[in-house]
Amino acid sequence: MREKFNKWITKAEVTTDRWTSTKWFKRMSITTGVIWNLVLILAIVLVTGGVFAASVGAGYFASLVDEEKLRTEDEMLSEIYSFEETSELYFDNEVYLGKLQTDLEREVTTLDKVSTYAKDAVLATEDEYFLEHEGIVPKAILRGLVQDVSNSDSQTGGSTLTQQLIKNQILTNEVSYERKAKEILLAMRLEKFMTKNEIMQAYLNIIPYGRISSGAHIAGIETAAKGIFNVSASELNLPQAAFIAGIPKAPYSYTPYVEGGKLKDEAGLQPGLDRMKTVLYRMKETEYITQQEYDEAIAYDIVADFRQNEPRSYSEYPYVTVEIEKRASRIIMDVLAEQDGVDPATLEENDKLYEEYAILANRAVRSNGYRIHSTIDKEVYKAQEEAQKTYESYGTTVGGKGTNEQGEVIDKQFPVQVGSILIENGTGRIISFVGGRDHDVEKLNHATSAYRSMGSTVKPLLVYGPAIELGEIGAGSPLVDVKFDHMDNGNMWSPTNFISTSEQGIMPARDALAQSQNLPTLRLFAQIQQQMPIQYIMNAGFSRIEEEENNNYSSALGGGIEASVEEITNGYAMIGNNGEYVETTMIDKIEDADGNIVYEHKVEPKEVFTPPTAYVLTDMLRDVFKTDRGTANRANNMLKFNADFAGKTGTTQSTTDVWLVGYNPNVTMGVWLGYDSEKFTLSRFENRDLPASLRVNQLWARLMNASYDASPELVGTSDKFQQPDGVVTKSFCGISGLAPGGACQEAGLVRSDLFNEKAMLPTEKDDSFKSGSFTTINGKRYSALSSTPSEFISGGGIGVSQEYIDRMMAPFGGDASKLFPGNSRFSSVVSGATFNADNASPSGVRASISGNTVSWTNSGSNDVVGYRVYRNGSRVASISESSSNSYTASGSGSYTVVAVDITGKQSAASNSVSIAAPKPKPEPKPEPKPEPKPEPKPTPPPEEPEQEEAPAAEEEAETPPPAEEAPPEEEAPPEEEPEEPAEEEPAAEEPEEPVEEEPAPEEPEEPEEEDAA
Repeated sequence: MREKFNKWITKAEVTTDRWTSTKWFKRMSITTGVIWNLVLILAIVLVTGGVFAASVGAGYFASLVDEEKLRTEDEMLSEIYSFEETSELYFDNEVYLGKLQTDLEREVTTLDKVSTYAKDAVLATEDEYFLEHEGIVPKAILRGLVQDVSNSDSQTGGSTLTQQLIKNQILTNEVSYERKAKEILLAMRLEKFMTKNEIMQAYLNIIPYGRISSGAHIAGIETAAKGIFNVSASELNLPQAAFIAGIPKAPYSYTPYVEGGKLKDEAGLQPGLDRMKTVLYRMKETEYITQQEYDEAIAYDIVADFRQNEPRSYSEYPYVTVEIEKRASRIIMDVLAEQDGVDPATLEENDKLYEEYAILANRAVRSNGYRIHSTIDKEVYKAQEEAQKTYESYGTTVGGKGTNEQGEVIDKQFPVQVGSILIENGTGRIISFVGGRDHDVEKLNHATSAYRSMGSTVKPLLVYGPAIELGEIGAGSPLVDVKFDHMDNGNMWSPTNFISTSEQGIMPARDALAQSQNLPTLRLFAQIQQQMPIQYIMNAGFSRIEEEENNNYSSALGGGIEASVEEITNGYAMIGNNGEYVETTMIDKIEDADGNIVYEHKVEPKEVFTPPTAYVLTDMLRDVFKTDRGTANRANNMLKFNADFAGKTGTTQSTTDVWLVGYNPNVTMGVWLGYDSEKFTLSRFENRDLPASLRVNQLWARLMNASYDASPELVGTSDKFQQPDGVVTKSFCGISGLAPGGACQEAGLVRSDLFNEKAMLPTEKDDSFKSGSFTTINGKRYSALSSTPSEFISGGGIGVSQEYIDRMMAPFGGDASKLFPGNSRFSSVVSGATFNADNASPSGVRASISGNTVSWTNSGSNDVVGYRVYRNGSRVASISESSSNSYTASGSGSYTVVAVDITGKQSAASNSVSIAAPKPKPEPKPEPKPEPKPEPKPTPPPEEPEQEEAPAAEEEAETPPPAEEAPPEEEAPPEEEPEEPAEEEPAAEEPEEPVEEEPAPEEPEEPEEEDAA
């Protein structure tokens, strides 16, 4: 074999020699040598240049990425998956509310939940070689580089899906060679850490898709599918998938919606439709779809599938959305703190730490894709919103000065605002609320964030409830409704009831509460003040009440105590929940993006009042709704359903605020009305027949009726408050609250009512009574003195001791004569107060006459108990001071009047007034006697002048009158007696029996007044 090869070589050499020895070859060899040398030189230059260029390019590329640190796998994956996901909000019972307001909405999905059409459309359009390359496509990069260097009009781009993922999640959108070089490097590195499916899934979740039907800016294919076509990404058909896949190239040009979420017009839609056709064409060219599928998709009416404009949750439910976000953020603060090993209780104590976690929580709530489930009942909320918007009698909108968001002073309109909230008693769940009239006008949530003076709504929580719990009163225990003056820090304080002239004396505690009387409430608060009743209301969740308020008497009326509608309403829900306080919640639970529960509300009741106290207090507060004089009676009458309601109203000074809180065994609802500016009062309304107290009654009833329409089983419960063990009905003396003794029983003053038997029972025997004779001065009753004339003394009453008076009037004192006013239920009781009379005779009066009625002026003395009337020097009548100053005369003569004081002293006689005797009628002339007839009838005698009939109450003189006058007869009662208050027993103000006639005192030295008969 070797020999053959050698022979072939030898032969080749011989042949070569022959060729090279010819003349022609010699000439060719010179030319060829020159060309060859040139080729070699060019090749060397090209190779050297290429190597140089490559070296320079590599060096330049290296310089571009020189500062880019080499990221680890964990670092890269963390950044890739750090995209924000919008949290979703839900009403109660999993009813979808909407997405939390963010700059960019996103809902994350998984690749297996994305339509195959959508995945194919993305690959055909964005990265044809995705399944083959390792992060980059060199020829695509070169093509892009050439287009960029040549400034070509056609910019096809060269980014793979991997590169786009790097650009969106790790790098910025900066346009530079440095950023592009880093993108290439990181894309190649990412391909080593993630599978193709993982890269595709991440891409579909992070890529922007423009705007959707709500007007929100979005990212992620799931959000796009729901926001544009109202379907999940898994349900996208071919044309829908092609439309969505085409959007990322120019999101706001190709989206079908303008700002605000309205659909574009035909011209505005066309770019997106053209882009869809391009995507379909590429899908056909890359054989993802057939020609038939392409034709059908082109013919498909995609416009008909576009979702119509729908407001975002913030636009439709602004108060709800904002409030849920605020509360969820506060909950997530604690969750994040616990995850970091920080005790959530310390957040409130450390401002810096609180601020740090507040920022983290706000960011997490907006971007971590939580599913926040609220307690708000959608139907009840909508019904209440409609009720408040259609209520027509809020009152006058007032113009004034306000500030804008920049703090600048501007002209502003102040409408009457409303805040209300509906709470489930046993769970603290907030079922619904009204945050205000209009969120666009005022964004403050008046149900949860506006703190106003509580007014009389504080009374059951700070005064009556604690007084029952502490054993100071039962439901019907007597309280004192009498004015007093009190020196407080050098200032004289003289409180009154809402009706400043109202003083009812001794009244049952339940009536004082139902009628919201201030004076008995203040006196009761003073009795328990040393036992720190403020602790009870503080334990009921009131955040702005301090222990120092216990020292202020005005706290019992709500003065200086501010609370939100939510806090006050939940305080009453505590009463309705058998005295157990449960913290309110608007968040039922929070899930993370993977469905794990990160928070769930737990009911943790805390006892404030024992069940017996809560029931006794509830029974008292029933009267606010059920009795005619109850301040919420009108609201109760306006309800369209029957339920066992109890509650309380409240009005602050100058009617700046009005409240009504009512509860039944299931729910509690509170309503507040007032202006945002406290310099305006609710007395400024156009309809003078509709005071603020009536308006709040009306609105409360309307909101409750609306709630009943939406959820009758929740609001309109037929359940009744059940009387627990420890509540008993016991008899007691109505004026003292002690166990009734014989005198109390004889007087008919025994009463029965509810008691917390573990706290108080009326066991001590009553010893308050004594003789009850009294006299009246200036409308007030006082114990009669031994020298008080008997005709001015009323007997048959029941008197009370000074010890009783001192006990009941403590600690403030007051006018004891007002303990038992004539129009009270205890009108037969005399207070026992003694009038301190002077030793002087009373001043006289001036008499006048009209017809046969003698009248006189009041005496100027303040101790007068009555007046005596004299005729011709003899006393004919005694008139009580409380009766009218007049006497109807029964005969002619001269009349004078004297004043009589409580000691029996008389004034000088008044001027004399006279009534002339009536003229006798003439004698009838005798007629001629007729002829005698059988048995004639006798002729009647001539008529005598008529004599006036004796009045019932006139006094008969014992001494004989002058001969020319008719004998004195009984006095007639006054033609008109003063109207007596209801339930008052008539006092014997004028003696019905004749009294001993006394000579008239000397008349004053003045001319006698003559009056014609």
